Order: sequence, then C-alpha cells, then structure tokens
Amino acid sequence: MANVGLQFQASAGDSDPQSRPLLLLGQLHHLHRVPWSHVRGKLQPRVTEELWQAALSTLNPNPTDSCPLYLNYATVAALPCRVSRHNSPSAAHFITRLVRTCLPPGAHRCIVMVCEQPEVFASACALARAFPLFTHRSGASRRLEKKTVTVEFFLVGQDNGPVEVSTLQCLANATDGVRLAARIVDTPCNEMNTDTFLEEINKVGKELGIIPTIIRDEELKTRGFGGIYGVGKAALHPPALAVLSHTPDGATQTIAWVGKGIVYDTGGLSIKGKTTMPGMKRDCGGAAAVLGAFRAAIKQGFKDNLHAVFCLAENSVGPNATRPDDIHLLYSGKTVEINNTDAEGRLVLADGVSYACKDLGADIILDMATLTGAQGIATGKYHAAVLTNSAEWEAACVKAGRKCGDLVHPLVYCPELHFSEFTSAVADMKNSVADRDNSPSSCAGLFIASHIGFDWPGVWVHLDIAAPVHAGERATGFGVALLLALFGRASEDPLLNLVSPLGCEVDVEEGDVGRDSKRRRLV
Repeated sequence: MANVGLQFQASAGDSDPQSRPLLLLGQLHHLHRVPWSHVRGKLQPRVTEELWQAALSTLNPNPTDSCPLYLNYATVAALPCRVSRHNSPSAAHFITRLVRTCLPPGAHRCIVMVCEQPEVFASACALARAFPLFTHRSGASRRLEKKTVTVEFFLVGQDNGPVEVSTLQCLANATDGVRLAARIVDTPCNEMNTDTFLEEINKVGKELGIIPTIIRDEELKTRGFGGIYGVGKAALHPPALAVLSHTPDGATQTIAWVGKGIVYDTGGLSIKGKTTMPGMKRDCGGAAAVLGAFRAAIKQGFKDNLHAVFCLAENSVGPNATRPDDIHLLYSGKTVEINNTDAEGRLVLADGVSYACKDLGADIILDMATLTGAQGIATGKYHAAVLTNSAEWEAACVKAGRKCGDLVHPLVYCPELHFSEFTSAVADMKNSVADRDNSPSSCAGLFIASHIGFDWPGVWVHLDIAAPVHAGERATGFGVALLLALFGRASEDPLLNLVSPLGCEVDVEEGDVGRDSKRRRLV
C-alpha cells in the first residue's frame, strides 16, 4: 500500500463497484440511517436495494462484522456498537483493522465512512494508518501505477450536512502528518540516520518557509548539551539538536514540543539482547510525531508561538561510547552519573526541555518519546502514558486521546516519593532507577522534569508512546493526531477547535490563579 494516495472529498461520485471497488464502514445503527438513494449510484447495477437491506440485517458486530455485497468488489462493515469509557467513541483502532481486512483490492477504490461530526477527525486519522508509505518489497518498486483511495464521509446525527472544504483540507494535512511520522519510524537506520532525519526537518521547514536552527556534533559539547552529545558521540552520523520555530504576530503564549529522535538504540555499552534490539528503529517515534504534527498545525494556522525541538542521536557502540560510571554535565547545569547507557532517551530529552525553557521561553513544554518498555506494562499497547505537573492537562490529554483516537492514560505523578530513585553519591543524580519495581515509567518522566525543576510555574507534559508507536511490525504515526487535538484551541481551524479538550473554563482555587495564568491561556 506504499504507493496509495488518500483523497478526501465531499462526494466521491457514482461508479460501478466493478470498476471502483467500495467499502462502506460505520456503526450498525449509523449504517441503517444511510438512505438507499445516497449509496445507489455507488453500488448499482451490481447491488440492489433489497440486497443492501439484507446485508445490513445480517451484520452482528461482536465487536465488528462485515458482509460482502458483490464478490470482492463491494463490502459493508460494522464497527462496535458501543465502546468503554477508556476507548475512543470513534472506535478508531477497529476502523484501521477493518480497512486493512475488508477494503477490496484495486487501483482506484472508495471508502464511505458513516459517522457523526465529532468522530470525523479520529476516523480520518484511523483510515490513514491503514495505508503505510514505506516499503522495500521488490514487487512494489516495479509497480509504477499510482493507486488512489477516495474517502467520503456521510454524516449522521446533528450537523449532518455535507463536509465542508476547510474540513477536508484539515483532514488531508492531518493524515499526511500521520503517514509522514509512520514512514520515518518504519524506515531502518541504514537510511533514516541523523543526517536523513535532518533532511526531513529541512524539507518541512522549506515547505513552511521556516529555516531550522541546528546545533550539531562538537558544537553540542561546546554549548553544554552533554545529554545529546553523550548519547550520540559514538555513532558514525553525529547527534544534533534541531528546532523549527513558528512565531506569528499576536501570539499570547509560547509552546514547545520536544521529540525524542533516537534513530537507533543498541542500548550502548549496556547493550540490548538479540530479541530486544530488533525494532529499535522505532525509537525516533516521538520526534517523528512532532514533525508530522508541526507540519499539519502550521498549515492549518497556529495562532501562538510553536517550537518543534528534535533531539537526534544514534545510541551506538564504539571507542567513544559513553560508559557506565561516566558523569555528564547537561544543559540544565546538573550533573548525571550514568549507570545505564540504555536509559538514553531521558538524557537527550533533558537537554531538549532545558533548551525549551531557557532559550525559547516556553510557557508549555510537552515532550513525546518512546521512552520505556514499562509503559506497555503500565498502560498497554493502545494507550500512551501521560505524566504532567497539571491535573487539568492530565485530564485534557485523556479527553484529547478519546476525541482523536490516540488514546492516553495517566501515570502517577509524585516526585517527592519517586525521584529519590535517582540518588547518586557523586553527581546530582543517576540516569536510571535503583528499584525497577517502583513505577519506572513515572520515574523516567520525572528525570526529564527535574531538568526544568519541579517548581517550574509553567505546564510540563510528558507522553510515553513506546507501545502504541507501532502495531505489529508497522508504525502507526501515533502522536500526530493527539498533538493536533490537544492544542486545537490554538489553531485557526474549526475542526481542530471542535476536537480540542481545552474549550471550557475550569475552576481554579483562588491562591492558584497567578500560578495558573499562563497555563490557562489555552483553556
């Protein structure tokens, strides 16, 4: 599916399914609300109204179901009738699965997605995940024909008119961001090294008219970025800190998205085993998501200052590799004793968030990373883990996840009980915990937060996406939709405003008003 182009249209038009195969998809009670007059032109002469109604009557989703309407040219598929409170009402994960299994083959195909207006954004991003861009299969390179999938939304319930052109443009940019992030994560390190990642950043910058700031190799060491430099100094391709900055007139706050971009993680001298190292090309998933989301956010119009900070390195093995017992001075001015070179992501992110705080003057700092294997144990394969110094933003992340399909669940935030895990006798802290049974995913996030300070008055949000960054052997582009939804109120786009969780005022205790003034500007 690497050569598939996605097209979102208000109306896909009529066509014989034998010449343009068709998948109709939605919850069963929504499918029953689709009038035959709307789908007739897409199904006739192969499918009659009686056959259409008979197919709907046979569907019994548990949790999903499908029924072929005409050979393998037309299919109707039903999503779960209901979901639990920790899932997305859009049933986004099931959309991706059904498209992969039920969409008929063909060069030019059509999907009719039946849903309510609030589920359009999540449904579109879920559809995009079914069409990855990266492949090196030899057969794919010989196929020169460009395939297209046309997507039409049929809206039911309130606001059930035709989808507006502005909405279609937003969906196109958001899904392009999802597929961009997934492509970067799917690409192996012999191609997607730090040089190549910088090329991707430069390409996005050129498209948006932004010249990136790049600090690289020995300059990192000279300027005090001991975390990024220490992790990446043994690799053939040198480490880098890159920043894309959007600073519009009239901005009222400064937001920084900091992405972990470890293009490959061998574990360093604390080397991974032969079963845990494969797949470590995905350790740049946080930076890839930040890049895809930044591109889409700026294209849709972002009203505040937004900085995308990329912490790029390859955690390699060589004569110059960081050793356990080494002590590094990080950009925050704090020293770190290395007791595990495989706990490298927090080191590069510590430099990234410190830079966002000290040099960019950020009011809100969000870091996104494939940080810990323990995240998958804590919150599972589908839900990212969120750790934040703000109860409001914790709730907002969970709500944004449900609205966009990139699900999120909170971790324990309790630095006074957990940060002692990093106690060092010779430095300000170690980089890995003493007790791996004491909420290690929370502790890893707290390590990052310590480099801006637990008493920092701004909003800090940490998202660990280690497990949901992939499904099986394919990247998901996780994080792009989440960032767009979470910060939708800072966008000029109506659809992103709709899916943003930060649209209502929240009660703040009187004594907290001053401290919360900056963080509530997005609310």
